Amino acid sequence: MGDAKIDVLLIDDDVKLADLLNEYMKRFGIVLHSALHPDEGMKLLRTIKPRLVILDVMLPGRDGFEVCREIRSKSNIPVLMLTARGETMDRIIGLELGADDYLSKPFEPRELVARIHTILRRAGSRPRDARLQFGDLEIRISERDAYLNGEALALSTMEYELFYLFATNPQKKFDRDEIMSHLRGFDSDVYSRSIDILVSRLRSKLKDDPKSPRYIKTVWGTGYVFVGVEE
Repeated sequence: MGDAKIDVLLIDDDVKLADLLNEYMKRFGIVLHSALHPDEGMKLLRTIKPRLVILDVMLPGRDGFEVCREIRSKSNIPVLMLTARGETMDRIIGLELGADDYLSKPFEPRELVARIHTILRRAGSRPRDARLQFGDLEIRISERDAYLNGEALALSTMEYELFYLFATNPQKKFDRDEIMSHLRGFDSDVYSRSIDILVSRLRSKLKDDPKSPRYIKTVWGTGYVFVGVEE
């Protein structure tokens, strides 16, 4: 990641965890800003403009799902959710709301740092000036977003990564294992559901009817293929 400091926002009411992570992440050039309450977290999100948000599901006042929904309505900043171990439904709901990754508590701090680096590496690894055009649909790589009829789709990091994979490999059939290998980061116990959720969210933003797709076609029993024609 180089010598540049990485600002990360943690929204979690566990004071001991925040203190532990704050000290640990300093070794890796990560500046951790902590908020114990979601309202405080949303204020910090606006003021410090972090590169990534770590968001606990269990929060005072309102849960992490509601906070994730609010964040995603305003920004496509990467969100990593912390869930209780074994709570598969929490992970599925988080994905449906646009979270980019999740980590079960308790976890090793080193694994969290690795997840952060992986997410940020994905977010910063594309050429800055390229564009892809498919009729009324345009992918602006410098913005890591797509536009349909001139309107931004506000894709989350994982939605963008999935779309970029499809759009840079038109007409190629991808099974779920291949997609999962490209995206990485999700636990194997819900990987098929994770991919289907991401595709469903992407289709919704593209206004793409799965029964008569313009962009993403289901290959029954296998996976998906991007059928758009680049201009």
